[in-house]
Amino acid sequence: MSDEKPLKNHQVTICLAGGAILGPFKATWGGDAVSDVRELSKDYDAFLQGEPQTRFKYHLHDSSNRFSHTLILNFGNVTAIYDQVNLTER
Repeated sequence: MSDEKPLKNHQVTICLAGGAILGPFKATWGGDAVSDVRELSKDYDAFLQGEPQTRFKYHLHDSSNRFSHTLILNFGNVTAIYDQVNLTER
């Protein structure tokens, strides 16, 4: 990534068919934090627009708590992805 500062302010929740919910997961992107939080949303949006799913595994890294979440998802079972971003936190 260019000169973007890492953002530690994402909180991702995934809703599944049948009503199950995964998360919320705190996640960071940018800088040295290798996290798939942005790619997850982009890939799911492409899937909803008719593109086939080509990736199933996503890593969400929470550098503030030193956690790494691995999500393996079949988008056919996902009904929504909610990415809450606190715009005042850095």
